Amino acid sequence: MSKANDTAVTGAKVRKTITNVIVHVILAILAFIWVLPIFWVVITSFRGEKGSYVTTFFPQTYTINNYVKLFKDTTILNFPRMFMNTFVIAIFTCIISTIFVLSVSYCMSRMRFKMRRPFMNIAMVLGLFPGFMSMVAVYYILKALNMSEGSMIPIALVVVFSAGTGLGFYVAKGFFDTIPKSLDEAAIIDGATRWKIFTNVTIPLSKPIIVYTILTSFMSPWIDFLFAKVICRADAKYYTVSIGLWKMLEKEYIDNWYTSFAAGAVLVSIPIAILFLMTQKFYVEGMSGAVKG
Repeated sequence: MSKANDTAVTGAKVRKTITNVIVHVILAILAFIWVLPIFWVVITSFRGEKGSYVTTFFPQTYTINNYVKLFKDTTILNFPRMFMNTFVIAIFTCIISTIFVLSVSYCMSRMRFKMRRPFMNIAMVLGLFPGFMSMVAVYYILKALNMSEGSMIPIALVVVFSAGTGLGFYVAKGFFDTIPKSLDEAAIIDGATRWKIFTNVTIPLSKPIIVYTILTSFMSPWIDFLFAKVICRADAKYYTVSIGLWKMLEKEYIDNWYTSFAAGAVLVSIPIAILFLMTQKFYVEGMSGAVKG
């Protein structure tokens, strides 16, 4: 019996080892596929040969002139201005969107009122449709409000990127639902208002979802192209980085700006990476505190 048990245990260990090897090989292949485009963009940003048509994967020569060109050659494509436009828009969008999302999420999670359920259903249905479907209507609304010309364009972009974010409350609401309602009840017994409960009880316990909301809100202006292109149109003074990078790949620019496009793509990722590194510690923070007995 002992020999049979030893054989079974050995067989189970062998099967487990083989399974682990297969899983790790698959994960390694997927990781390689995921990292390869990023690696290619980075090495292309340092490539000394200009143009998009090359015969080798790795550059023959390396240079930092592609990065220097982005900041020095501003006569045709003013990358520093585009970067600053996007950064300012992203900051204001992040602040407004975070307030909207957390406020609506808290209301949907903690309050009970008429039409609450239909509103949640409508929000879920609307969330199934891509935002660019409303692009033409949004543009004409902005045009009617005189927000599609000149210095009003950045404000229009902030409005477009942040105004409807409250409908994306489902993720934050799910997190708020995990916070014990007994904490709210204890605070109400102590005389706290809903605002006090939201700011002094719920928000301090919700750092992970706040970080998630901040990151997604900040990323929207960086990755959006369609709305920015429609609203900015041909006014290069208010271009965002997504439009700038797209312009670098146009027929008349691609030969001279292709490697600078890769450098720009690397630079665009830096603010998001810094923001994530600054806030990632909050992802692992759990809830603390106790309920009064």
